Amino acid sequence: MLTLGRGALTGLAKRPSAASRLTPARLTREAVRVDPARAAAYARVCGYEPGPLLPLTYPHVLGFPLAARLMAARAFPLPLLGLVHTSIALRRLHPLAVTDRPDLTVRTEELRPHRRGTEVVVVTEAHLAGELVWQDASTYLARHRVPDRETPAAAAPGGPPGLPAVATWDLAGDLGRRHARVSGDYNPIHLTALTARPFGFPRAIVHGMWTVARCAALAAGADALEAEFRRPVLLPSTVEFASAGADFAVRSRAGVHVVGTLG
Repeated sequence: MLTLGRGALTGLAKRPSAASRLTPARLTREAVRVDPARAAAYARVCGYEPGPLLPLTYPHVLGFPLAARLMAARAFPLPLLGLVHTSIALRRLHPLAVTDRPDLTVRTEELRPHRRGTEVVVVTEAHLAGELVWQDASTYLARHRVPDRETPAAAAPGGPPGLPAVATWDLAGDLGRRHARVSGDYNPIHLTALTARPFGFPRAIVHGMWTVARCAALAAGADALEAEFRRPVLLPSTVEFASAGADFAVRSRAGVHVVGTLG
């Protein structure tokens, strides 16, 4: 929370644009302890059965404090508050247990133009005894006006055709707050309509990491995940999980929210 507060202050002076430049930075933390109670609470919120192994997506949560510090720094060109998760590609090379003490490294890599602003790539890695065991590359979007001549091509509409519905989820209005408590991500766009409106959202939106974690929870044994967040999921709402083979999508009457693969 202190880091997010610092990010709010540093963000006041930031004016992201297509001309923004990034100085790559990295932070590390050795022998990170996992809180078993918090990991179990995270598992329950995201639809996993708590157990001795960490959920596929949980190392992202362990690395989030480092990522937040990087993005709250004055030298970081985008305002931390209001950043929207737009894609993720993660892989698990070796399962992590609740009792493990991984070394974490988080780094910023590059800025990318987006049709609605500018994205940053943030990479999180977990090592055990010097061996890479988990890696995640995520992109986050700072929304701002983009001149027409600089607007990248829009993403192709829809997701993989013909995916059958597997489950329907009724998402409560407090889901963003519940996920914030177990993940540490208190970005105001996820908390209430009041705090989300200044960033252009009519209501709070669910964390992208909750969405992919919930999808991964239905694919026992998955060790890799790639997803693109197409449309924010407003809270409360009802969404449909569709899947066939490795492909999955989350959709609703509003359209397709997430498309991805699990492997």
